[in-house]
Amino acid sequence: MDLNAIPLFAMLKGKMSHTAERQRLIALNVANADVPNYAPRDLKPFTFDQQLSSLQPTSVVAVAKTSAGHMELPETSPSVGGDVNAPDSEVRLDGNHMVLEEQMVKMNEAQGDYAAAVSFYEQSLSLLKMAATKPGG
Repeated sequence: MDLNAIPLFAMLKGKMSHTAERQRLIALNVANADVPNYAPRDLKPFTFDQQLSSLQPTSVVAVAKTSAGHMELPETSPSVGGDVNAPDSEVRLDGNHMVLEEQMVKMNEAQGDYAAAVSFYEQSLSLLKMAATKPGG
């Protein structure tokens, strides 16, 4: 059985890939801390909405406003994911925008996100195994 066929596992795998790429970019920023005119890069925040839309649904149900009393649908932002320039709060005299402390905060944040995704993946896998085993076995 391919776990990527289960939407939950596909989304968690996407989150882990996104977080690993973010950690790579932050490490690149730290490595270029002394390069003149360097602007740090980061990824746009990961959203599960984008992951859900990329999964192949078995059936599509269109939502429509059929009465004046119905609420309007909230608009979602299509611009998620991808590499962006993310200058930090300070600029040094050599034009470098990277602040080591801010990059370390971002790295800790990414590490926590990755650990949470791995934990949730392991717990979901454990529940799947429990559901597949014979009772009392």
